Amino acid sequence: MRITVVGTGYVGLVTGTCFAETGNNVTCVDIDENKVKKLSSGQITIYEPGLEKLFERNLKEERLHFTTSLAEGIKDAQVIFLALPTPPGADGAADLSFVLKVAEQLGKLLTDYKVIVDKSTVPVGTAEKVQAAIAQHCQHEFDVVSNPEFLREGVAVEDFMKPDRVVIGTRSERARKVMGDLYAPFVRQGNPILFMDERSAELTKYAANSFLATKISFMNEVAVLCEKLGADVDMVRRGIGSDDRIGKRFLFPGIGYGGSCFPKDVQALVRSSQEVQYDFKILNAVMDVNEKQKLFLLPKIKAYFNGELRGRRFALWGLAFKPNTDDIREAPALYIIESLLREGAELCVFDPEAMANVQQLLGDKIQYADHQYDCLQDADALIIATEWSVFRTPDFDKIKEELKNRVIFDGRNLFDVQRMQELGFYYESVGRATATATQNAVPKTQNA
Repeated sequence: MRITVVGTGYVGLVTGTCFAETGNNVTCVDIDENKVKKLSSGQITIYEPGLEKLFERNLKEERLHFTTSLAEGIKDAQVIFLALPTPPGADGAADLSFVLKVAEQLGKLLTDYKVIVDKSTVPVGTAEKVQAAIAQHCQHEFDVVSNPEFLREGVAVEDFMKPDRVVIGTRSERARKVMGDLYAPFVRQGNPILFMDERSAELTKYAANSFLATKISFMNEVAVLCEKLGADVDMVRRGIGSDDRIGKRFLFPGIGYGGSCFPKDVQALVRSSQEVQYDFKILNAVMDVNEKQKLFLLPKIKAYFNGELRGRRFALWGLAFKPNTDDIREAPALYIIESLLREGAELCVFDPEAMANVQQLLGDKIQYADHQYDCLQDADALIIATEWSVFRTPDFDKIKEELKNRVIFDGRNLFDVQRMQELGFYYESVGRATATATQNAVPKTQNA
């Protein structure tokens, strides 16, 4: 098919590239001239494992094109995807201004039947608003479809190419046929295409992300309780995760969720609930728990150093909100950094992919290491904020050698507590016992 994707952000670029990979002719439209030039010349603008190879192949095979002209981009398209930003406003509601502005422009440009697809995460009722915005300026037939994305950053290509399910919201048989044909290559293994009305499709996306955020926050609450009761959250997690009604995924405790989806989507669903005078108590609690969890390590750090952090130097591993991405939106690491800076501490940080983004945000307020061990030198403690694979099996002897004190605060439970005790570290994590080896606090000069 001939497809247009409006917006070349994370969702738009993954969507366009993956549709091109199955033989479709895809044109991506963006108002950012600099970004379009980069993409047209073969320079990918986001970090996502596996995407660059597909991007380069389809650009070379001339199945993937980029333009700043909406009129040019949609000229021969059968299906137009809207993958535009829907940031939260001051009241938490999703801002639809980008989506509706493009919808109005489309109404003036359409000359034949096309399927317009809301790919952005949008509140219930958005398809109707898009329909009205287009119809205001258009005399031709068209259909508006809701087709929410379920892409996990870090494995988005796999999620798109082999989806668990495809959700399509439309009451039009004509649009249903077009969308069914478009997605048929992606569900050859039998995973379902779920057709429903537009409002149900829109709510499905918010409900899915909100439920996953709830699982995470629930386990973070359990972790807090484990520490108070002397239980081990890892044992509890395995115990409940083996129940197939609950499942094993999203049960790992830590220092809260971040990113572009969970915080925004939970907040938007709460706002939508308020608009119809419904108090969504569970999700209000989820947001409250997550905000507190981001700073879960701070009291532990302050207690270890007797409440005095001024002049202390900390090494921090992990800046992205999760591994395999450079996305730092709502990343717990940023909350930890800002809190430590307010306490008068110094920080040196390392992340495999997100360093440039943090440097753009924080500048020279902190130091940036070229390698993960470089930031450890003369640090009073190591803090782990993101569970990158490269952090899971580090050189502990090198950590001992570089750190001033053998002290680690692990917000992602990467290491075994007993092993850390045997290695001689003071080691605090989330919802587990503390390793308190006595030699941990001895300064490096005395270790020698």
